[in-house]
Amino acid sequence: MNYQLQMIGTGSAFSRNYYNNNALIRTPNFKLLIDCGATAGRALHQLGLCVSDIDGIFITHIHADHVGGLEEFAFQSYYTFKRRIKLFIPKTLADTLWNHTLKGGLEVEAEQLTELGSYFDVIPVDVGTPATICEGLTIEPIRTQHITGKESYSLIINQHLFYSADTIFLPEFLIEEIVNNRKCTTILHECQLEGEGHVHTTLEQLISLPASLQSSIYLMHYSDEMPQYVGRTGRMTFIEQQHIYTFSDGKLVK
Repeated sequence: MNYQLQMIGTGSAFSRNYYNNNALIRTPNFKLLIDCGATAGRALHQLGLCVSDIDGIFITHIHADHVGGLEEFAFQSYYTFKRRIKLFIPKTLADTLWNHTLKGGLEVEAEQLTELGSYFDVIPVDVGTPATICEGLTIEPIRTQHITGKESYSLIINQHLFYSADTIFLPEFLIEEIVNNRKCTTILHECQLEGEGHVHTTLEQLISLPASLQSSIYLMHYSDEMPQYVGRTGRMTFIEQQHIYTFSDGKLVK
């Protein structure tokens, strides 16, 4: 099955130039956002899209650059477009998303809007099991490490694309599990360009990976200093904001 991936934003949480690191997957009959950060609405607007064009959202973890746009999507879907977007979320995150992130703004007891399912078609996803998003598109959440004590997930898309979301450096996991065992051929990996990688993966750490693995890595979630690092990323490539990447039969072809 062919599908397209377009990063509506490629920036870190504090980027001002590249928007939040959120992806749009397009199939012939479905548009899926991977995460919905605070800049998602504006980023979609620049592509000529709006809330009503999105069929589903898949959440990786509960930080504002990944879920900060959900309140806008919920209100617009409910009051303006009279529809509910499918919300795919690992089962361990659903209660936290509502009770600690969205409830304060979205709960309207007088209208019986008192839970996540009041606004979204909530589809809980089992960790470690591929979830069918639509015909020809599956996503499997895999727990990785980001903030101590907080659930965070990377994704395997259609069994061949690894999407790191936010994670610390896990070289053995990348080499043994993702490449050797899972046979993923393309890796979209977050990249902190400067400083120590306390909760993220640094460019210095990624450059320590084997050159053969680097060739399959596209860097995302980068800071506004990115232009200064072009040509300094080993064999890895910065993924481009708004560029459409096409996957065919499990391979990146554009």
